[in-house]
Amino acid sequence: MQRRHDLDWVRVCAFGLLVLYHVGMYYVTWDWHVKSPAASDALEPFMLLSSPWRLALLFLVSGAATAFLLERQPRSAEVARRRPGFLARRSWRLLVPLVFGMLVIVPPQSYYEVVEQLPGGYHDGYLAFYGRYLTGYDGFCDADGCLDMPTWNHLWFVAYLWVYTMVLWLLWRMAPRALIAAGRGLDKALAGIGIVVWPTLFLGLVRILLVGRFEQTHALVDDWYNHAQYFSVFLLGFLIARSDGVWAAMVRARWVALLLWLATWAGLIAYFVRFADGQPPELLRTAMRMVWGLDQWCAIVAVLGFARHWNPGDSRALRYLVPAVFPVYILHQTVTVVLAHHLKPLAIPPLVEGILLVMVTFAACFAGYEVVRRVAWLRPLFGLKRLPGPRTDGSPPMAGATES
Repeated sequence: MQRRHDLDWVRVCAFGLLVLYHVGMYYVTWDWHVKSPAASDALEPFMLLSSPWRLALLFLVSGAATAFLLERQPRSAEVARRRPGFLARRSWRLLVPLVFGMLVIVPPQSYYEVVEQLPGGYHDGYLAFYGRYLTGYDGFCDADGCLDMPTWNHLWFVAYLWVYTMVLWLLWRMAPRALIAAGRGLDKALAGIGIVVWPTLFLGLVRILLVGRFEQTHALVDDWYNHAQYFSVFLLGFLIARSDGVWAAMVRARWVALLLWLATWAGLIAYFVRFADGQPPELLRTAMRMVWGLDQWCAIVAVLGFARHWNPGDSRALRYLVPAVFPVYILHQTVTVVLAHHLKPLAIPPLVEGILLVMVTFAACFAGYEVVRRVAWLRPLFGLKRLPGPRTDGSPPMAGATES
């Protein structure tokens, strides 16, 4: 089975973009854990360039990866008995880092949020805060509500990915013919102009019907708009993973999708600027929700179409970056929050400070990865497989054994 190196690169770059986005959250007016004294709306149009589609792209690629993982299930009953099942392996790779992250990695984000945003500040120190964090203390409140603890913050993606994987596995086991039929139907529907039209209509309608009724909470149990869009693209990625026709259609549509993405981005900026202090007409609001869906899907088609067209091959850099993605993702937001808080008293000009935050966040996260990958007991806490050991015949591990 040939590995899709184009999707590997898409995943690596999308998570890298996530680091840039979260550094940007420190400088915009949108709510976040810590905020720069220089926060303004100047950077928000550039944030909007990726915010409609970035996470949907990651879920789509994750759905395709799940299809490839299920293809690797052992066909021999004897081998199957010796290996943990698919659900056990995926749960180990996702839930162990999620729980560890919630207990160890994420708490500093909530701590500095309380220090900076709690009326009157917080002065009891991190250890006292951590005790309250573990016991689910709900007394850290301001005008916007109370802080939920413990929390998964940016690791919500891992929780959602595990749930979606479990649901998809049930469909794969209980209704395989329905999945096959759906995949064949998509092969026909997404050929030609359908690759742009039908997913756009679906995502636009989801936004029209749900975004005004359900706040985006990332809390899993009440996040119905996000489930409707993210599980749908996750399932789509699974269904088209082996569809050469759909990927070829993306390649053909890549330039049109790129132009539509940039045009809708400009339209969304104009819309939000025009009605920054007022309510738009309801008909216009509905139309712009469809424009959001067009922006969201065209960006995904452009990214995947160009990646497939360029078809980058395997490389030493890619083999290093693929297993690094998950540990870097787990670490990055906490690193950014802690750095931003402690750089604030230095009053560094925002442009210089922002570049510094990006560079040091990446450097610290990759340094953390270099430690994690070498320490056997740390590896599962960050979603890495165990270190390859000696083979049963006494020979050394195979050259080039992957960590991903």
